[in-house]
Amino acid sequence: MKVNHLTLDRLRELPLPIPEEGSKEQRGTVLVVGGSAEVPGAAFLAGVATLRAGAGRLRIATVESAASAMALAVPEARVIGFTETEEGGIDPASAAARLPALAERCNAILIGPGLSAGATADALVHSLLPAGASSALVLDAGVIAGLGAKAGAVRSCGGRAVITPHAGEMARLLDIDRSEVEANPLAAAQRAAETLGCVVIMKGAQSWIVAPSGAPWLYGGGGVGLATSGSGDVLAGIVAGLLARGTESTTAAAWGVYLHGQAGRRLAERVGPVGFLAREIIDEVPAILRDVDAGHSS
Repeated sequence: MKVNHLTLDRLRELPLPIPEEGSKEQRGTVLVVGGSAEVPGAAFLAGVATLRAGAGRLRIATVESAASAMALAVPEARVIGFTETEEGGIDPASAAARLPALAERCNAILIGPGLSAGATADALVHSLLPAGASSALVLDAGVIAGLGAKAGAVRSCGGRAVITPHAGEMARLLDIDRSEVEANPLAAAQRAAETLGCVVIMKGAQSWIVAPSGAPWLYGGGGVGLATSGSGDVLAGIVAGLLARGTESTTAAAWGVYLHGQAGRRLAERVGPVGFLAREIIDEVPAILRDVDAGHSS
């Protein structure tokens, strides 16, 4: 089987859309749905990452108790606060009344950072999938486990959806043991891509990018330092930001994995192999994109 090795030379064959002179709307609007009373920072990290990847406008929909602080922490974003459940999560009824209208005006939607798997996450996806049919989608974290029951709705996105599971989330999605995923992550990613009709970023020490058709991509990894809290939220945000710019789904996934990994490598050289923070990964992305545009290796 042919495998595409994810290198900068290969990615240069898949150039990102070049921002033209114009308004921020032309660079795309992203809606990030996520966070909880206990994990509000996940939506923050993902949201800022979308802007660092070049999106023009950002909306963050999160729990009401975190909304004011989020708006101050990310003054570039419009922040929408939803009523909370007793457990401190987004109340699906509150969200369902407003999410479809918010989604219609967005080029990319990221749902999942900071959400726990279960009924609430499943309900949020249910309210967004039909409304987000014309938008690119990134499905992350707590929403991934329940996607098997919504395979038809995900497939209706016509390949504009990207999922970003680690081994545990993939095991729950496919209803298999985690050890089976870890033994053959490529096979698991291919099964998920075929079932859902979407692009799969199978995260791990080495990451696989698999689409329903075409050869898979393999990235050798950005180092052990990327295995840190919030790192996955950053990756999902980068991909969403690239999608908002008009990047095709597989290309956005490949570039997102590369930018995230190269940021880890840069930080490892400067800070050390471990100990850097997810927020620092975000700050490396514009410099990597600059160097790529200038023709430098990164």
